[in-house]
Amino acid sequence: MSIITLNNLNKIYNEGTDISVHAVNDVNITFEEGEFSAIVGPSGCGKTTLLNLLGGLDKPTSGSISIGGVDIGTLSASALTDFRMNNIGFVFQAYNLIPVLTARENVEFIMHLQHKSKKERKERALALLESVGIGDRADVRPAKLSGGQQQRVAVARALASKPKFILADEPTANLDSVATENLLDIMEKLNKEEGITFIFSTHDARVIKKARRLIKLEDGKVIG
Repeated sequence: MSIITLNNLNKIYNEGTDISVHAVNDVNITFEEGEFSAIVGPSGCGKTTLLNLLGGLDKPTSGSISIGGVDIGTLSASALTDFRMNNIGFVFQAYNLIPVLTARENVEFIMHLQHKSKKERKERALALLESVGIGDRADVRPAKLSGGQQQRVAVARALASKPKFILADEPTANLDSVATENLLDIMEKLNKEEGITFIFSTHDARVIKKARRLIKLEDGKVIG
């Protein structure tokens, strides 16, 4: 079942000027539920821009993005924020954990915004940290976690809201080879055993090798 449809999607920065950049150029893609896909290409090809559009973090110049039958371009700013919170999980290159919160509290944070009970937040956060292999680090703050451990917390946090899919923007860029393999194994297991959809933006050969579908970009266009 398709969960995301992109129709004639374009993103132009500085439109109408001499330095306009067509970062995403007439892209048409459908993503199916349960995919483990990677958007790939050289630096500057539009990978991160496309991922940001998919996540509703940026607005297209033209075209549409439909997620679960909802055209997110028609949503107000507040409705889009709520939609993102309840439907999309994010894993960023820089982890983006809140330094004053423990691993468990970081995972709980989005559930707090969703007005989940304290008991439900704690139980789900602990279960998720266990599922990514760091249940024993639940009460530790990010500064005392390795890069690989921080990114596992970020994956657990992305799962906390029970999203339709997870967007991972260069999630292995700051990790060594061992941490990268461990993280990818965890994501692949979550995908295969729980049917969680992952869409990566990457130029990491290790991620590309694991992905079951590659979407190749060049100068903002899909070339394969």
